[in-house]
Amino acid sequence: MDLIDNHQIQQERSEPCSGTLYIVGTPIGNLGDLSPRAKSILKTVSLIACEDTRRSGQLLKIIKSKVPLLSYHKHNFKSRQSQLLKILENSGSLALISDAGLPGINDPGQELVHAARSNNYEVICIPGPCAATTALVISGLPSERFCFEGFLPKKQSLRKKRLENISQENRTTVIYESPHQLIKLLEDLSILCGKERPIQIARELTKRYEESIGKTIEEVTKYFNKNKPRGEFTIVLGGNNNNNQKNRITESEALNRLNILINQGEKSNIAAQKIAEETGYKKNWLYSKLHKSLDK
Repeated sequence: MDLIDNHQIQQERSEPCSGTLYIVGTPIGNLGDLSPRAKSILKTVSLIACEDTRRSGQLLKIIKSKVPLLSYHKHNFKSRQSQLLKILENSGSLALISDAGLPGINDPGQELVHAARSNNYEVICIPGPCAATTALVISGLPSERFCFEGFLPKKQSLRKKRLENISQENRTTVIYESPHQLIKLLEDLSILCGKERPIQIARELTKRYEESIGKTIEEVTKYFNKNKPRGEFTIVLGGNNNNNQKNRITESEALNRLNILINQGEKSNIAAQKIAEETGYKKNWLYSKLHKSLDK
């Protein structure tokens, strides 16, 4: 069967199908990115579950959809789940959308998908925009293998541990951040990753004033110290190339070597530099871990 035959079969399939959950990607900025198939689904399913009924209501008004909306977000997804599954049980069809982008990424959409599949209902994705992959492919940074972190934990101890792990990751990492936390994040990354680590920060993706800012952590830090951060940011951070260039040892072994040098009378900053050169760990990261142990 060739590509044309496959295409014809897709065209002949009538959607929406009964008892099916559709994961529908919606625009992250430019309304022109809503696909014809997505528009058709959003006009014909039994119900649409969304993060914010007011925001999604504006989109439905534009495409002239009269399908009812039901809020589904991180604060109510557990209580809504049985209600939504009931629609599928009664042979209805359901669409899940987020405020912007592809549901199931950094939102509770995965919970609904898991529940639907666990009850043997079909789940179909109508592909659409995603800020993480959009920022990644325009960054120029390696994209063969990458990590997605989303928003970092709010609890400081968890956030710090996550950032330490990210700083040692040799794959490109994608992070979401709010404007009021961006400067603090850049300061932390500068300490843990070094000022010269490659980075690209995207905002207003697909919109009129879309921006991609920076080449290094030092460069973007200077930029945002002069220009107040506005809007949501998608950060694409280059990997730790030292991980590929050195014979790696564990973090505890590197810190043990550091403490041995200091106990032998070496100054802490010089000791950190020596261990960094030997192991591939960043000097600033080693130094921060040293002070953390001294504070205990």
